[in-house]
Amino acid sequence: MTHKRASISDIAKELNLAVSTVSRALSGHVRISAATRERVWKLAEELNYQPNHLAAALRKGRSNTLGVIVPHIDGHFFSQVMKGAEAVANKAGFNVLLCQSNEDYEQEQKNVDTMINAQVDGIMVSIARPTHDFRHFDKIKKRDIPLVFFDRILNSTEFNAVELDDFQGGYQSTKHLLEQGRRRIAHFGGPQHLQIYINRFGGYRKALEEYGLPVEDELVIFSDMWQEDGDAGMKQLLALPNPPDAVFSASDFTIVGAMLVLKERGLRIPEDVALAGFSNESFCSLTEPRLTSVDQCCEAIGKAAMQLLLEMVQERGHDTAPRKIVIQPKLMTRESSFGPRLSA
Repeated sequence: MTHKRASISDIAKELNLAVSTVSRALSGHVRISAATRERVWKLAEELNYQPNHLAAALRKGRSNTLGVIVPHIDGHFFSQVMKGAEAVANKAGFNVLLCQSNEDYEQEQKNVDTMINAQVDGIMVSIARPTHDFRHFDKIKKRDIPLVFFDRILNSTEFNAVELDDFQGGYQSTKHLLEQGRRRIAHFGGPQHLQIYINRFGGYRKALEEYGLPVEDELVIFSDMWQEDGDAGMKQLLALPNPPDAVFSASDFTIVGAMLVLKERGLRIPEDVALAGFSNESFCSLTEPRLTSVDQCCEAIGKAAMQLLLEMVQERGHDTAPRKIVIQPKLMTRESSFGPRLSA
C-alpha cells in the first residue's frame, strides 16, 4: 500500500463507503457507528491522509488565513510587529501569510494580487517607500476584504489604521536634545510623501519652536533613510561654516551612518555632536556610545493592528466607520545624547 498523501475519495473507494460517510467519520459524527469510524481512521492513518483545512474553511466562507504585507522583514521593527500580530492571529485560530514588497511599488502590487488569489480573510499593510499611487488597494476594498494599514499608512480617513504617534516621538527626541543645551540641531528626515516622516519632522519643528529657534534649511536633509544617506548627510553638515551640535534622525540606520563619519573625523559623541535616532533597533544598545532612540512599541502595534483586523473580519458585511488606533512612543535615552556640549 502506498504512503502518498491520500484524499477522502481514496479512503471511500478503498472501504466502499460514500464520501459523505467518510467525511462524517473523520469529523467524529455521532450518527456514524464506532466500528465504521475506527475502520476509517485506521485506513486514513495507513494512507497518510491529511485533512485539507483550507478547502474545509473555504466551504464555510473563510480561509482562516490573514495576509500581512510589509516593506521588509529584516531589522527590528517589522520582525517584532509580526511577532505581535502572529500571536494574536494564532490565538484566534488564524494562520498568517506574509509577503515582502522589498520597498518596491510593483512588487507591492503583486503582493496584493497574491493575497486576493489566496482568498485571505483580511489584510494588514505597511506601504513601501516608493508608493505614491494607491489604486491597487482599491482591489481589496472592492472585494470587501477587511484592510488595516499600520505604521506607514495612507493619509486618509477612509481606511482603518494603527500608527505610532510619530509627531510625539520626533518632539520628545528633539526636546531631549534641547534640554541637554543643544541649540543647533540638524534633522535627517525621510520621504515626505510618507506620513510617518512628515509627523517626525513636525515634532522636530514643534520642539524648536517652543525654544524660540528657527528651522534652518541647511540643517534639514531628506533622504531614503539608509546608512549611506547618514554618511553623506553628516559630511554635508560638517562642511557647513557652522556645523550642528546635535542630530535627530527619523531612522536609526541613518544615524549610524552619521556616527561612523564623526568617528572617522575624530569628533566626540556626544561632546562635539549629540545623536538621537528613531526605531530603537537592536544595535542601538551595541554601538559605542550606545544610541538614544525612540522605541516604536513594535509588538504593541502588531497586536493592535491584528486585533483590529480580526474585529473587521467578524463585522464583515456590516457598515462600520473606519477606526484609527494611535500607540504612544517611548524615548530610550542613552549615552549618545547626554550632557552639554563641551569646548574642544
